[in-house]
Amino acid sequence: MNTGTANRMWALPGAEFTLDTGIMIVNGQGQVTIPVPSFLIEHDRGLVLFDTGIAFEAAEDPHAVYGDLADLVGLAYGPEDRVDRKLEALGYKPSAIDHVIVSHAHFDHAGGIRLFPDAQLYIGEGDLPYSYWPLPAAKPFFRTADFDTTRDWKWNQLSTDHDLFGDGSIVIHRMPGHTPGNTSVLVRLPNQTFLLTGDTVHLRQALTEDLPMPSDYNTLQAVRSIRRLKQLARAHDATVWISHDPEDWATLKHAPACYD
Repeated sequence: MNTGTANRMWALPGAEFTLDTGIMIVNGQGQVTIPVPSFLIEHDRGLVLFDTGIAFEAAEDPHAVYGDLADLVGLAYGPEDRVDRKLEALGYKPSAIDHVIVSHAHFDHAGGIRLFPDAQLYIGEGDLPYSYWPLPAAKPFFRTADFDTTRDWKWNQLSTDHDLFGDGSIVIHRMPGHTPGNTSVLVRLPNQTFLLTGDTVHLRQALTEDLPMPSDYNTLQAVRSIRRLKQLARAHDATVWISHDPEDWATLKHAPACYD
């Protein structure tokens, strides 16, 4: 059994969305303001970034980048919210990042990829082509400009779960459904284990009630992945951190504080 650990993990604040809960979960009611974070993980073998937030250009003119989508999601985003600025506040340049894990290809998780041309990039198999030819209901959530210049970069398209360093400290788990290649990441630290959901679920209610997103690629796969998420959390005694859940964000520490 692999029992290695990463050293530290920071949750990096990013944009905020204020939107209809029904966009994120079936039968969701009312509006909610949600975080759009990234996570930085320090391991002896390199720095790992999980998700990259939205496009850095949008900090200056969100409508020029996203058009009506900026209004649909109630985008709040300034220059200080860019993922590169958050890294620099911790003393790291984007060039210091060795590995970037993209949970899936939606605009709010893949928007900063172009800041990391020298990193190894990881995404679930099927997501890159789907980002160019998505189902109609999902089309607003993809921005192909985030990928156009990265075609010849160091992409690792994962068809199975992947233990990033072979020691069990950072394991990318395939969680298809939200998108074809959607993933979540298990992070084992010296004093705590986290399961970073990405968009396998969007809100705590989705986790407890097995609720998919209305525009998911495959509803049955999405529900199976939610159930697998809960099984993994029990097996590893892991804290489930739902990326977009405002209560998780309010309860758990974020940068400059870290978990170790």
